[in-house]
Amino acid sequence: MAGGRHGVGLTGFASMPPSGPSHPSDEDVRVLERIAAVLAGSPFALLTGAGLSTDSGIPDYRSPGSPPRSPMTYQEFVRSTANRQRYWARNHIGWSHLRHADPNAGHYAAAALERRGYLSGLITQNVDRLHQGAGSVNVIDLHGRYDQVVCLDCARTYPRQFLAAVLAELNPDFLERADRSGLVEMAPDADATVEDRELIGSFVVAVCPACGGTLKPDFVYFGESVPKDRVEQSYAVVDDSPALVVAGSSLTVMSGLRFVRHAAKVGKPVIIINRGPTRGDDRALIKLDAGVSEALAWLAAELPPL
Repeated sequence: MAGGRHGVGLTGFASMPPSGPSHPSDEDVRVLERIAAVLAGSPFALLTGAGLSTDSGIPDYRSPGSPPRSPMTYQEFVRSTANRQRYWARNHIGWSHLRHADPNAGHYAAAALERRGYLSGLITQNVDRLHQGAGSVNVIDLHGRYDQVVCLDCARTYPRQFLAAVLAELNPDFLERADRSGLVEMAPDADATVEDRELIGSFVVAVCPACGGTLKPDFVYFGESVPKDRVEQSYAVVDDSPALVVAGSSLTVMSGLRFVRHAAKVGKPVIIINRGPTRGDDRALIKLDAGVSEALAWLAAELPPL
């Protein structure tokens, strides 16, 4: 796509360039000092959500000011050829933008905390792989990863970059036509909201190169269960940690909330850093309503050596 790093003619992602964190306010610093007192001296578990990636220009579903969105469910995806055509057309646009997103200060802060020995494990609800891009190693991709696709029939996986090339060959002018339409808004998880029905109806969907089966992004859709092994690994991280920190998640879905409930039930302190309320606030020892990137950057800089 022409016109710069994130393209032109698109709203959402293109209008939200990555930005560095601002400095915490004096009031937030006082709360962060309380958090540091709880965390100092031992590794903790970190659970991150979409609010961490908004500073990288990736929109989320539930932060204050986010427009209402209706993501496609797993049931809708598998039920209808037309739904899969609509999804892959939108995803082809979203991928062309999301793949250019860079880690922000919050991702680098999480990686720094890991290098300093402060993280017993990092559980992320995000599929954008920006934690890995920032250098984090011990990451559980709870909801999967956007840079890979899986065949629902033969279970083979393929890099999303490979599929992008196949889709570009099958739909040679599609991204340019989408750009010219001016009716596209970026959405989370490499998705896009596209109002041009004629454009969507022209999209040719790729099938599995090995068996001709149905390809799906290798992440968990709404209405789909998180694989059991990832859930068990995540519980193990929480169980092995004296505290759980939640950063940038509203905890609206049970996939993340369950770990907060579990930690609180067994008496581990829960700390939540998020703009706006979360479903776990009633179980938090400390809740900081502030920017996630700036808070994690402060902790990475101020926590004493282990």
